[in-house]
Amino acid sequence: MSAEVHGEGACEVSLDDAEAELERLLADSRFRVSDRQRDILRYLAERRFGGCTEGIKAYSIAIDVLGRSSNFDASIDPIVRIEISRLRAALDGYYAAFGAELGVSVHIPKGSYVALFLQSDVSGSGQVSPSPLAHRPDPTLADGALEGPAMVAASLPPTLRRWMPAALCVALLVLAGVAAWKSIDRPIVTLKPAVTILMSAASPDMAGEASVARDTLLTALSAFNTIVVTRPGSPTQPERRGYEVDLKYYADSDDRSVWWQVVDSASGTLLKSGLERVETEGKEPATIRLEIAGAVARQIASSRGVINALEARSAPPDALGNACVAKAEFMLDGSESGGGQGLPGCLERTLAGDPDDADTTAMLARLYARDTATVPQALDMAKAAVSIAPLSDRAQGALMVARFANGRLDAAIDAGNRAMALNPNNSANAASLSLVLFAAGYFKAANDLAREAVAMEETPPRDASLVIALDAYRNGRWSEASLSAEQAVGNDMLTLAIRVAALGELGADGARQRLGEAAPDRVAFVAAFRQAAKMAQLRPELVASLETGLGKADASFEAVASIAGQ
Repeated sequence: MSAEVHGEGACEVSLDDAEAELERLLADSRFRVSDRQRDILRYLAERRFGGCTEGIKAYSIAIDVLGRSSNFDASIDPIVRIEISRLRAALDGYYAAFGAELGVSVHIPKGSYVALFLQSDVSGSGQVSPSPLAHRPDPTLADGALEGPAMVAASLPPTLRRWMPAALCVALLVLAGVAAWKSIDRPIVTLKPAVTILMSAASPDMAGEASVARDTLLTALSAFNTIVVTRPGSPTQPERRGYEVDLKYYADSDDRSVWWQVVDSASGTLLKSGLERVETEGKEPATIRLEIAGAVARQIASSRGVINALEARSAPPDALGNACVAKAEFMLDGSESGGGQGLPGCLERTLAGDPDDADTTAMLARLYARDTATVPQALDMAKAAVSIAPLSDRAQGALMVARFANGRLDAAIDAGNRAMALNPNNSANAASLSLVLFAAGYFKAANDLAREAVAMEETPPRDASLVIALDAYRNGRWSEASLSAEQAVGNDMLTLAIRVAALGELGADGARQRLGEAAPDRVAFVAAFRQAAKMAQLRPELVASLETGLGKADASFEAVASIAGQ
């Protein structure tokens, strides 16, 4: 495989370099793929080393690597397409983050199943062909013979040949009109934002430590799956907004800190800056790096981070794609008021254009899980998201939420633990898991995890605040429950109920007024509270205790009971 040219500007490295890169890549813990995808990559690479330039058939991969039977049909079973798509995305993300200094990168071009080992300055985003010939002339034609359309035109009668130019012009005008009409009707499809990471050390003697911290940060950022990390100077697609993150690493005797700022690449506007500091006493260097990388990654790439928040708020109202995902995650995490009207349709239209979009599938599953009527669909969609992207904490988090809504608490806890293992810096999953643990009766574990989720963020995640308030109320700490509920983001039904019930138990003069502000229709309020308590799977004794507090604030439980009995 001696430095062949493969398409315009693309050049493959030598066979020795390609084999060395394959082994280095598969041994790198930062390359996050499943064992199945590793086997597929090695299979494609070995076939490429053996001289295969035409790509591998899905049938061969299914039989030789995935263990499918000889009657495998790719049109019925999409397993090969799904696994290759995951592997391609993992390769592109890995080399975008870590490939600048490697000299070689591995790419699987879209539309073919072949592994290319390219020089690192060659982008894998284009249509790179493994064949050095862009066109092979038909050997059956004599020298100078006409081919294709020219041959057809030469065979037509002279009268038709005279009309061909005019007919072609008319056809082109018609096609241009159709294309223009479709472009007007075509929705805007947004992509994940492109982010460039620039890390420097405050002093030359810390350059090595800063470089290791940067690698740790890149790993933490990639776990969120909300952004695409690119190399400095890389071109950005028009549909993909670009951001630059500048960081400076400081090392003192008793702490490590990183100053950071996020800048809009297009306008040069400074969006946000901050300083994250970690105490070093009694901690191993690896632990320190993980803590500071997690703190910076949450500021940049979490659902509440500066970039995701801007993507959710600045996208056109009718935009599809990543904008829908960002809006849904922002709303579900309690960072945005409102019930998310229009979001299911936005996600459904996005999914229709790309059925293999794991992020969209996961967010749609979480939205469906909020309504008892669509919980079965939520579970199916969450399973599909995990099938597409088993290493995505978004997908595993969606499976946790869907299983919880389906009443499968133990299975929900399993999925939540997997989500936390994939991305321990995601406070949204930690908050959701704390609510599942609380419903299952693991009160201490739930409270501890909820407080960890709160400590991760400037603004507490809604589910975490809810668990802390519920636990305080369950233990009769009315003042603490009231304070926690007041500090919670959003006005979901259970949070409102705790605010009122805690004041009722305290005998506060403002309890009735608070209930009136929260619910002008007392009967509707009680009915909504009971439905929310059922969805959260609260223990009957806790529901009864909350109803006692609500009753002291003059909630109309008797009226609800009489209506239910009619």
